[in-house]
Amino acid sequence: MAKADYYQTLGISKSATAAEIKKAYRKKAIEFHPDKNPDDATAESKFKEAAEAYEVLSDDNKKSRYDQFGHQAFEGGGGFGGGGRGGMNMDDIFSQFGDIFGGGGGGFSGFGGGGFGGQQQRRVKGSNLRIRVKLTLEEIANGVEKKIKVKRKIQAEGTTYKTCGTCNGSGQVTRVTNTILGRMQTASPCTTCGGAGQTIDKKPAGADGQGLIVNEETISVKIPAGVVDGMQLKVTGKGNDAPGNGITGDLLVAIEEQDHDSLQREGDNLHYDLYVSLPDAILGASKEIDTVTGKVRIKVEAGLQSGKILRLRGKGIPSINGYGKGDLLVHVNVWTPKTLSKDQKAFFEKMKDDDHFSPKPERSDKSFFEKVKDMFS
Repeated sequence: MAKADYYQTLGISKSATAAEIKKAYRKKAIEFHPDKNPDDATAESKFKEAAEAYEVLSDDNKKSRYDQFGHQAFEGGGGFGGGGRGGMNMDDIFSQFGDIFGGGGGGFSGFGGGGFGGQQQRRVKGSNLRIRVKLTLEEIANGVEKKIKVKRKIQAEGTTYKTCGTCNGSGQVTRVTNTILGRMQTASPCTTCGGAGQTIDKKPAGADGQGLIVNEETISVKIPAGVVDGMQLKVTGKGNDAPGNGITGDLLVAIEEQDHDSLQREGDNLHYDLYVSLPDAILGASKEIDTVTGKVRIKVEAGLQSGKILRLRGKGIPSINGYGKGDLLVHVNVWTPKTLSKDQKAFFEKMKDDDHFSPKPERSDKSFFEKVKDMFS
């Protein structure tokens, strides 16, 4: 079943401001909160959908990618996500979006203390790691698997934890207030354990205050074909560990596209400047050009005009959405020599008044603006 549009889920337009997005999410979250709709699977599903939509639309980078690629911006091989997680659970939502309800950044557990309220433990998530990966145009066109060395914090062997005496293992302290919607319970992280519900019991030498040590690990990252510069991919569970029974953070991989010597990228299309000599333009020739899959030979027809654009279909970049490949547009430029020998100059002096060398453009010889229009059609 296709996912609902995030803007429709929150009931807003694409031009909505950050404040309007936050207001719309808060309204939906209160409407479908599990404590207000006990044992209502539909309401719980809508509550999660609203949280997922807000997670993407409240982040400028994720929102930009979603506006450009839709849901497929966060799909791909190798365990990538990056936003819009359909598998979000209540712990995720309460811990990440508690500030929406004025709870000081902690969990929100709403209308009467039932359902998902009470002393449910808040699992702390380890911090994310961010790296940049440089890719050649060939790697982007074909997809690639990169092995990357990452220094990440992991739980030190021999570290043990005990239940926090302040929050009794819940990881949060709660406060109950009466509102027009009923009794509202807000929660904030326990300051003693930082929200983990546990404190250090024993730790080996070299471990930090949370029982973690730095470990270098080689991680294999599968990058799908068609990624674009600035796109961010996520490798789940390869960030820093959290203390105790927390959730491991993620590794965020930012794509950096390297310049190519002869090819220029424009979306899924590629551009190549082909320079031919005057004799080759007049007589025709066979020329070798670069593509992202290797060199190919193309035929230059006799009488080819400078400015002609040859389109090699399917020789561009695969669409990140899986909608085929772009094209390779070869721009023909006739090279005019700047210096001539005495005999060469005499020949062209003789040809100046020859009717055969006078420009006679045909209707098929399109203007510059028509060629530009064709490039984007």
